Amino acid sequence: MRRVWYQRRQTPARQKDSTPRKRSLINIIGPGFITGAADDDPSGIATYSQTGAQFGFGQLWTALYQVPLLLAVQECCGRIGAVTGKGLAGVIKEHYSRKILIGIVLLVLVANIINIGADIGAVAASARLVYPAPFWIYALITVAVVISLEIWMSYPDYANILKWLALALLAYPATAILVANDWPTILRATFVPHIEFNTAFLFIITGVLGTSISPYMFFWQASEEVEEENEVAAREGRGGAAQLPPHFIRNMRIDTSIGMISSQLVQWFIIITTGTVLFAHGVKNINSAADAAAALEPLVKSFPHSGQIARGIFAFGVVGLGLLAIPVLSGSAAYAMAEALSWKEGLSRKFYDARGFYGVILLATLVGLGLNFIGVDPIKALIYTAVFNGIAAVPLLYVIARMNGRADILGEYRGGPLSRFFVWLAFVVMSVAGAALIYTTVHGG
Repeated sequence: MRRVWYQRRQTPARQKDSTPRKRSLINIIGPGFITGAADDDPSGIATYSQTGAQFGFGQLWTALYQVPLLLAVQECCGRIGAVTGKGLAGVIKEHYSRKILIGIVLLVLVANIINIGADIGAVAASARLVYPAPFWIYALITVAVVISLEIWMSYPDYANILKWLALALLAYPATAILVANDWPTILRATFVPHIEFNTAFLFIITGVLGTSISPYMFFWQASEEVEEENEVAAREGRGGAAQLPPHFIRNMRIDTSIGMISSQLVQWFIIITTGTVLFAHGVKNINSAADAAAALEPLVKSFPHSGQIARGIFAFGVVGLGLLAIPVLSGSAAYAMAEALSWKEGLSRKFYDARGFYGVILLATLVGLGLNFIGVDPIKALIYTAVFNGIAAVPLLYVIARMNGRADILGEYRGGPLSRFFVWLAFVVMSVAGAALIYTTVHGG
């Protein structure tokens, strides 16, 4: 069995009668919540900060209107994993052509490597805000720590430590409440969409969509729901079909709802904070980690050296989320490749027993590291990564939407009318945003 990439409460072994028991909220929270937390990775922080600085509250509405799309897509991916007992790559391999499988897995691999590179750069650039050592030293330390701990240490122990650093994100709601005073305008911008048909606006909105509805999240949640299913000892019915406990899908939906809504709340507060602090004071572009950190200065302005304190809070948040996200990105790519090529897989295996699996993790991480030494600005790279994810998600969403409606794959757990509508709507929205961006770019809009 794969090593589970989030901390679970230890429970007694199941009794032979396997009678389902009600689970408390703390036990329900799992893959969906972790996926939501990973959604606010350094790429998300940079993209939300840029849209707030560049357009003020102009794209604030995306945080609200993405919720049903995120919920539908991630619930669908989780349900596919739970019902089939396989990750997305495994299901695609079984039901679609080899060309589609290879195309999708390669797309995810490329998207994840670019994301890994951007996150490594963000961690290094943010760490320099605390102590100004050379960038390459922090980049190498980041890779060494991630690879070593991913291979040798239990990920739940590793994640437990780093999650405390990620709590630095709570500084955004605190700052927003402190400095935002035009709440009628904020609420109007939240509910009334504002759209501009120009390259700059469409570029950032594609990035906002791409960093929220991101390819690696699809594969991540499907695989983690397989782990969750194994934990509750889901049984097989007649003909090998999944016979999940009555509460399993309900709990998965609660978990996913909490994770996705929390993710979008963080996005909402980041845009409010940067729109109020940066845009309102003429700072329209995030050119460095220090620029992004400046949005938090009002929170600590009464303290001596408030700028340094704000940069420290920002750095701890980005470093914590980056070190959490990089193993998830490389691991999800490795699981997808291993399922596609029928390799031995799993972090519970020794390195020599799953060389291909660990080889993908190492290669993805090292190539991502190399991307930081070709002259790309690490903060800008985060935003471009989000835009790339927004375009790469389109073909994946098409396949996921098709699987969601197939009774031969999901049986009685086939997506209902609302689920099918919103998953297809996510595909349409992402397609239109990407196409509009490409059109305005080509035609100089």
